[in-house]
Order: sequence, then structure tokens, then C-alpha cells
Amino acid sequence: MINIYTDGACSGNPGIGGWGVVIIFDDKKIVSLNGGNKNTTNNRMELTAAIEALKFFKEKNNLNIFTDSKYVKEGIENWILNWKKNGWKTSTKKEVKNKELWIRLDNEINKHSIKWHWVKGHDGNKFNEQADLLARKFIQKNL
Repeated sequence: MINIYTDGACSGNPGIGGWGVVIIFDDKKIVSLNGGNKNTTNNRMELTAAIEALKFFKEKNNLNIFTDSKYVKEGIENWILNWKKNGWKTSTKKEVKNKELWIRLDNEINKHSIKWHWVKGHDGNKFNEQADLLARKFIQKNL
């Protein structure tokens, strides 16, 4: 099983944002990814981290994804099916925020078998903290 930790961060919201990903293969090999955007939001960076993690893989895999974003976890597990059924509208008939990123994430998750896990952010989880540092690295370089 491959474990993936994702995180997004933003300095200002909107503002300079970064995303970080830590991929752990068989508790041994670790791959780190990061990037960002100079004008974004925290939620967009959280979604981008998950998308970029999944884009890393060229073949179907069994993945555990750990996120400290309830927005991402709830969205992918509970909200997205209704959004798609309703033409990417919320229950109040408003356009889904970050729709293009949700569509990209939906396309990527369909290529894999994924179990989603929520972890409390900034609570000492080693790999969640690493993902956070990777996200903040882009912000610090661009302040």
C-alpha cells in the first residue's frame, strides 16, 4: 500500500499559496512534491495537492490519502456525487466553488483505488508536518 500525505497553505486568503505532498512506498522510499501559485486560496491549494499527488502515478494503484482538509475529504466522499448529478451546482443551486479543480480531482481518483483519511493538522503527525513544510516552502520563496 502507498501512503500519501497532502497539504495546502496560503499567506493571505487569497494570497500566495503552496501545496505539498509526501508519498511513502512500503514504509521505505519517500517522494516529496511541492509547488504553488502567487494568487490563490487555501482550499485551492489543498485540492491541488491531492491532484498533483495522483498525477504522479502513471498506473492504477491502491492508495491511502491523508489530508488535514475536511473540505477535500468531505467533498470527495460526500458532496461530489450530488454536485455532478446537479450539473456542478450546490444544494442551494449555486456554482460549486473551485469546480475546475474538483473535476480534475474526480478524473484522477477514478484511475485508482483510494481510501481517504483525515488527520488533524499541526498535531505532530510526521508526514503531515512534512507536507505542510513543503507547502510553506513555495510561499516563503515568493513572499
